[in-house]
Amino acid sequence: MSTTPELHDAIPPREIARKVEELGVVKAHTDTLTLLVLAVLAGAFISLGALLFTVVITDPTLGFGITRLIGGLSFCLGLVLVVVAGAELFTGNNLIAMAWASGRIGLRAVLRNWILVYIGNVIGCLGTVALALWAGLDGLADGAVGETAVNLARGKAELPVAEAFARGILCNALVCLAVWLAMGGRSVADKIFALLFPITAFVAIGLEHSIANWFFLPFGMALNAAEVSLSASLWNLLSVSAGNIVGGTLLVSGVYWTAYLRSERLRKEE
Repeated sequence: MSTTPELHDAIPPREIARKVEELGVVKAHTDTLTLLVLAVLAGAFISLGALLFTVVITDPTLGFGITRLIGGLSFCLGLVLVVVAGAELFTGNNLIAMAWASGRIGLRAVLRNWILVYIGNVIGCLGTVALALWAGLDGLADGAVGETAVNLARGKAELPVAEAFARGILCNALVCLAVWLAMGGRSVADKIFALLFPITAFVAIGLEHSIANWFFLPFGMALNAAEVSLSASLWNLLSVSAGNIVGGTLLVSGVYWTAYLRSERLRKEE
């Protein structure tokens, strides 16, 4: 018995745009407690991916490129958990802007979602930092994992503001494209495979993810506050968060809304 090709093919981009718009409306109207609980989960999931990345790149004997590639694949754990297990991640939720552009939700609803989810993500990250410290995970490999964590945090804190902002833009363009591709999958395997390449790319390239940095920076600071400046860390988080918003809302939501949904709104207004 044959099956129709539609059951196996990826959902086409125009349909993905409609799905993203529809999901944006749902997310914008989700109650506060549900948003916060799912956002805390997302912060913890991303932190687990960041922690695995830290462990994997601790021994760089395979060389810079290969080590970063494997580290990037490891970090995908976080986004796989967010998308498949279900959670609310600030960077991915920048796609809600498509529902706003279509006039289906107001700016206040968008900002409410982003603020609540960001707060929940931060709580999840800081909770994972506390658990990682309590578990003594920085002591793995005779303390080398802890040294790697401090080096990662220091490198992020020392990034110039403009550079951190630009890396944030590029990062969330890839993250939102990963979510976009996953929305086109029809199975769990489809969704996981769709996430791998964009997420691996942004991590391997060294781009900046605001929520992941809420794990990397506090973890490094807790291990060696003398080497990781608090003020520089806060500037990084501010710059990267702003860059993530630009990358997600303009480079992905804005472009695809213009390509696929703008004409539909114009027809409705006529």
